[in-house]
Amino acid sequence: MVVPMDDRSLRSAEFLELVRRSRQGRLKVFLGPAAGVGKSYRMLQEAQALRRQGVDVVLGVIEAHGRPETEALVHGLPQVPLRRIEHRGVSLEELDVDAVIARAPEIVLVDEVAHTNAPGSHHRRRYEDVFEILRTGISVFCAFNVQHLESLNDVVARATGVDVRETVPDAFLRRADQIVNIDLPADDLLERLRLGKVYPPERVAWALEHFFVRDKLERLRELALREVAESIERSEGAPERSLERAAPSAVGTRLMLCLAMRSPRATALLRKASRLAGRLNAHWLVLHVRTGPERPDQVDAQSLRHFAHVQELARDLGAQWHDVVADDPVLGILELARAHGVTDIALGRSERPWYKQVLGLTVTQRLVRHGRGFDLHLLDSQDPSP
Repeated sequence: MVVPMDDRSLRSAEFLELVRRSRQGRLKVFLGPAAGVGKSYRMLQEAQALRRQGVDVVLGVIEAHGRPETEALVHGLPQVPLRRIEHRGVSLEELDVDAVIARAPEIVLVDEVAHTNAPGSHHRRRYEDVFEILRTGISVFCAFNVQHLESLNDVVARATGVDVRETVPDAFLRRADQIVNIDLPADDLLERLRLGKVYPPERVAWALEHFFVRDKLERLRELALREVAESIERSEGAPERSLERAAPSAVGTRLMLCLAMRSPRATALLRKASRLAGRLNAHWLVLHVRTGPERPDQVDAQSLRHFAHVQELARDLGAQWHDVVADDPVLGILELARAHGVTDIALGRSERPWYKQVLGLTVTQRLVRHGRGFDLHLLDSQDPSP
C-alpha cells in the first residue's frame, strides 16, 4: 500500500490495523529524494502519535544528524540500547537485533537502512537486520533516500555524478506494506541547507558544490515520485503479501533477462531489468546459458570474479538465478523460458560483428524468429531510463 502525504492520522491508523491483525511484522518505508527532506522527522512524528494511542513503539536506531527538530521528537520514545562493537581500536554503535527481538515491541524505528554494519554484526547490511526483525513478528518503520535503491545506481551516477556505494535491494521496497513519499521542492531543500538545517556549517559549502545542486535534486525528486507511482500501480488490487514469499505465482507476467558471462554491461542490464520487472509488476529471473568455451576451467579468474558479483547483484535485486548448459544458446533460452512460464524475455543490444547481424545470426535475431509467444525487450544499458 502506498499512501499520499496528507491524511497522516488515517495512514497511521491503517498501518496500525495491519500490525494488529497480522502475525508477521509489517514494513513501512519513508522514502525521499535526498538528505534533509524530513524522512526521519515524519517517521518520528507518526511514532509519537502511535505512542500517545498506547502503541508500544521503540527506537532501534535513529540518525538525527544534530538537527534540533528531529532530536526533539526522540524524547519520550524508549530506546533499545545499541550494540557496541570494537573495530580496529574504535568503538562503534549498531542496531542490536537481539535486544530488539528480546524487547518485542509492536513497532521499532530503524533509520538509514542502506547502512553497512560494522564487522562482527549479525548481518553485513542494516536492511538485513530489518528482515530478521520482521520475521519475528515485530513491525518496522524505516527510512532511506531514493538514490540508495540498487536498480537506480547507474541512473543516479549519471544524473548526479555521485557513485552511491551503499544500496538497498529493490526487493526490500517491493515488500513494504506502506510507502510514504516525503517530498520537498529543490529550492526549499537548498534553503534548509543554507540555514544549517541539513548539515553542520562546515559541510554546507561542499554540499552546494557537489550533491546539492538544483538540477540534481530535481532529478532525484523525479526518481522518487516515479518510484512511488510505480509502487502504487503494483499495489493496486494486490492481495496481502507475505514478507517472506519467494515462490513466483503460477499466473501473471514473468520476465527473464538473458546474460552472457563476459558482458561488461551485465550490472547495468540487471538494474534496468529490475526496473522493467517493477513496471510490469512481474516476478523475474536471470538466465545464463553456458556454452562449451565458457566452462569454468576455461574462463580466467577475473571473469569468474566478475560473474560471481553479477550473480550476487541479481539476487539482491530480487531475481532468481538460473545457469544452464546448452550447445545452442537460443534453444537453451527458449527451453527454460517455457519450463518456467516466462512471458517476457529481455536481453541487451547485440555486440556481434556487423556481418553476423546482416546474416541474421545473432541471438536477438534468432529469438525474434523462433520465440513466438514471448514479448521481447531489447535493453540499452547506456539509456538512463528503463
